[in-house]
Amino acid sequence: MLPPGALRRPLVAASRLARAWAWARPQVFASLATGPRQNNSIFYEIRMYDIKPSKMKDFVEMVNKYFHLRTAHSELVGFWSAELGAMNKVVHVWKYDNFAHRTAVRHALANDKDWQGKFLSSALPLMEKQHNEVAYLVPWCQLEKPPKEGGVYEWVTFRMKPGGPALWGEAFQAAINTHISAGYTKLIGIFHTEYGLLNTVHVIWWNESPDHRAAGRHRAHEDARVVAAVRDSVRFLDSQENMLLIPLPCSPLK
Repeated sequence: MLPPGALRRPLVAASRLARAWAWARPQVFASLATGPRQNNSIFYEIRMYDIKPSKMKDFVEMVNKYFHLRTAHSELVGFWSAELGAMNKVVHVWKYDNFAHRTAVRHALANDKDWQGKFLSSALPLMEKQHNEVAYLVPWCQLEKPPKEGGVYEWVTFRMKPGGPALWGEAFQAAINTHISAGYTKLIGIFHTEYGLLNTVHVIWWNESPDHRAAGRHRAHEDARVVAAVRDSVRFLDSQENMLLIPLPCSPLK
């Protein structure tokens, strides 16, 4: 027979271990965090529509004519059509204060007879595919505006290795900063996805023209600082693709 208290000792030890684990869990979870968080709940919805090739002109005309009905409900950041890197595609970005704000906007749009009747019912048959993502600005980037109107935008999408900004953020930021310091292009914004294809980063650049962008790329490729930073950041890269975008007249970013 076991002596008195022998049965209690394992229970006491287990209780102490549980308390120790509960104390340690915040530190363990902190070590698994994917990077710094933004200080507010603002997010951006990125929408990409593939338009039927024979209907692209009609779709753009409808956007230019009726999109004020949509922007009456929430803030449009930019609206572009793809010129290079994709065909018959439009990209638009919307800003929301939080998810409750987006829900309220979607509800209002569903009940807006002008929006439904004048634009949406006629525009939907012109589309082949719709895709959306929810994204946040990276913590070290602010949404900027171009120095003047009339340029072109380059939309670069990076598929990063899983792990978040804690894994790739420092090297990625260094690569971005060296491109900025080279002076050949203007950074507009950097987004990382929260819903959609995860570990995705979208970078928007502005240039005066496609030729200006090409000349700047050549200069950057000859800059040892840019080359070194890019070589370091590609360790965390799975793939990348880009599009040259032209802003539509309704776009706040022109």
